[in-house]
Amino acid sequence: MKRPEAWRPSKFVPGPRGLRASRSLRWVSVSSRLIADLQAANYARALLAHARGHLLDIGCGEVPLYAVYRPLINDVTCIDWEHTRHPSPHVDLKADLNAPLPLADESIDTILATDVLEHLADPASAVAEAARILRPDGKLIVGVPFFYWVHEQPYDYYRYTEFALRRLAEQSGLNVLELNPYGGIPEILCDIIAKTINFYAPSLLTPFLWPIYSAALIWNATPWARRLSRRSQRSFPLGYILVAQKPAPTHDVEN
Repeated sequence: MKRPEAWRPSKFVPGPRGLRASRSLRWVSVSSRLIADLQAANYARALLAHARGHLLDIGCGEVPLYAVYRPLINDVTCIDWEHTRHPSPHVDLKADLNAPLPLADESIDTILATDVLEHLADPASAVAEAARILRPDGKLIVGVPFFYWVHEQPYDYYRYTEFALRRLAEQSGLNVLELNPYGGIPEILCDIIAKTINFYAPSLLTPFLWPIYSAALIWNATPWARRLSRRSQRSFPLGYILVAQKPAPTHDVEN
């Protein structure tokens, strides 16, 4: 990663209960704070469990998860494409993420792609490339939204079900280790209400998003809302976290 000494937190920051969305409107709007909080917690959990060795941060932007994986790895390469809306001084390589990457076969231990796959026109090729450059036993960590508004137009192509994510991984020869939804009906409703207000009258009604967000946090913390969230995640997820692993080669044992 270029200029690691200049890195500063951006979209995600440490909070009293772990990683959370930044409270700065420069990085996260109030209408996106709820989903960003959920993403932060789930991305951090996946990284703490699986990141190691040489990590490739695909679609890295401002490298918002660097603080999480930095103590877990021994090297990081940051790659992004020319259409990014989050230019960064930390990018090592600029490349078309829909095309073959300028990286050697089996050269990376961990690949991180959070909020990237929905912006790729050819996701199957991208996952196949990830499988190519992963070392045996290396892991791919992917985070994608599901119930979420169109963003970063015109480069917003897909929303993935768990079945599509599993198929993409398995078609590329990867074994799915984890495929977990995050968020459910309560979180989706809160996110839609906040984004509706932000969409129709941002300058007039944005101040009302602060109490709405606070009320959503209180409501989502109730036992009823937590039960509903858990029960509805499979059918109404806000997003998914996929962890897939490249299998190690098998060697025949001579008799």
